[in-house]
Amino acid sequence: MTANELYTAILRKKSYLCVGLDTDFRRVPSHLLNEPDPVAAFNRQIIEATAEYAVAYKPNIAFYEARGAKGWESLQKTLEYIPKDCFTIADAKRGDIGNTSGLYARTFFDPASSGLDFDAVTVAPYMGHDSVTPFLEFPGKWVILLALTSNPGSADFQRLPAGEGELYETVLRTSQTWGSPDQLMYVVGATQADQLAHIRTIVPDHFLLVPGVGAQGGSLADVSKYGMNRQCGLLVNASRSILYASDGTDFARKAAEEARSLQQEMAAYL
Repeated sequence: MTANELYTAILRKKSYLCVGLDTDFRRVPSHLLNEPDPVAAFNRQIIEATAEYAVAYKPNIAFYEARGAKGWESLQKTLEYIPKDCFTIADAKRGDIGNTSGLYARTFFDPASSGLDFDAVTVAPYMGHDSVTPFLEFPGKWVILLALTSNPGSADFQRLPAGEGELYETVLRTSQTWGSPDQLMYVVGATQADQLAHIRTIVPDHFLLVPGVGAQGGSLADVSKYGMNRQCGLLVNASRSILYASDGTDFARKAAEEARSLQQEMAAYL
């Protein structure tokens, strides 16, 4: 999916919502626990309930890895449930030396190797270009580079002075030489909305993946006001506020209501 194709999907659905599938087995509603694969059953209903409002889905790989082989089976089923017109992100936050990164890229981008075929993977930039470029060698696939994240500890390193600005700014400027706006996105947390206008002066044409709206308290209004570019340029992620809108048998209906509410607000901003 190219940037233009993603923008077309955003206009068609009047939405730039990404649903984060951070599915904690311990929070799967009790009535699903007798299913052969409770996590996959939960995800399938969430996806079916929200697909008309979302343009992207983002499984957080840690929630699947933590369950060993069963978790990887759940992840593969989940990826198959996601409609083909939706953008898929493996939120894996990988980043290692070049040959290891190449194997991580095969994990998420090469179905002949792993059975998984995501559109994008999140990558940590701090081992430099040779840890990132192996992911960029897969045609049509995306790297979503961590830039300015939403957690409180982001200030420990990302906001340190470096060169002409702060370290995250160096990441943004330098990484643009590694790939095009059709290959690279950046993670910018919704709780960092005060920085979005400045970030847009550095990366005016790239898509931004913005977590932190919903349970983490980020403002969709501010993110949209300061982060949107001429092709929207935003994927705004919501996870817990959608997944756990209810812990009962009505969880899918409540998830749909929450997704619809966000989509309607997004439609107004678009």
